[in-house]
Amino acid sequence: MVDIAQQAAIHPASASNAGAARAPVPLTTIDPGQWRALAQRAIEPNAYYLPAWEFAVSASARGRAEASALSAFDASSTRLIGLMPVISLWRARKIPLPALVSAHPYGTLCSPLIDRGLPIEAAATLLQQARDAGAHALVLTDVALDGAAMNALRQILSRTGLKPRILSCYVRASLDAAQEGETLLREALGSRKLKELRRQRHRLEEHGPVMFEVARKPDEIRPALEAFLQLEASGWKGRRGTALVQHAGDATFIRRAVPALAETAQCEVVTLRAGTTPVAAGIVLRHQDRAFFFKLGIDERFARHSPGVQLTLDLTRHLCADPAISSADSTANADHPMINPIWRGRFAIGDVLIPLRRHDPMVAVIHGALSAHGAVYAKARRMVRLLRK
Repeated sequence: MVDIAQQAAIHPASASNAGAARAPVPLTTIDPGQWRALAQRAIEPNAYYLPAWEFAVSASARGRAEASALSAFDASSTRLIGLMPVISLWRARKIPLPALVSAHPYGTLCSPLIDRGLPIEAAATLLQQARDAGAHALVLTDVALDGAAMNALRQILSRTGLKPRILSCYVRASLDAAQEGETLLREALGSRKLKELRRQRHRLEEHGPVMFEVARKPDEIRPALEAFLQLEASGWKGRRGTALVQHAGDATFIRRAVPALAETAQCEVVTLRAGTTPVAAGIVLRHQDRAFFFKLGIDERFARHSPGVQLTLDLTRHLCADPAISSADSTANADHPMINPIWRGRFAIGDVLIPLRRHDPMVAVIHGALSAHGAVYAKARRMVRLLRK
């Protein structure tokens, strides 16, 4: 198997030929300043593709290091207008077929960064780069199906008689932060549920005054992050061996990414304390006017007081009171039992197969292989769940 994401030309283009279609380059060769500027102009926010986050992921995160990137520049060859981190289909799924796949950014959103001023040009160049790399298809995982980035790609495909194929999809929770917080919570949960949650909060106060804290500055965020990591590892994720701090590469990634994003006001750690004891904590990323609820950790000794829900209620009020935030992505699974009743907005997320040439028989082969792989994976997950019961 030839890994087309790594064997293709990987040297940065010079200024004289940067506007031409180029094969994927190592993610680390993308200029951070150009990347940050593109993120500010992106047609659709995606905090998981911010440079500080992705550089940290690619440097050390378990199974996610050393990604490549499709990149697009404007006609002057001086401004980055599109970026799509990718890996080969072989690396992503162990399928030896010529396709590129979204590089998973340790978050559940892989919508590419596309310049809002030149969305069609950027989308067209990204697709051409994939062709030049020898790919017959692009597999975008965890993209917003109705998002602006996907719409730009659809427009380019339609001009050449191509259509994206949805491989899987689900609907997940989001927050309309333009609403008033208390009104939103009352409409979402109802007076009876809110009364029960207030009762639980009063019981939590028996362990000390309950305080909601937001760490933003680098010197504040480091100790808050360590408290989060300890909470996450103390619960079910720790028992399953999936907590961030349990793997050296993942721990290095998160300890690098969170402070780096805090320096540009794009990350905060929220903590709920009962007295001096942290009972719940979460990491929240920010990109443009959208927040992303990355992860939540709780102290299960306080489970009867619903610390995760209590933290989410305070986070909801916090985001709704912030004029810079208009929406928040829960980044949660479908039908998440904690977040879905609170954040009642919904949007579609899915995996999409993008054919790169008309009447290409290889696309059907890739599609079939992905479908078979998905069926095997789903069966394996069901077996794991049964074994854990």
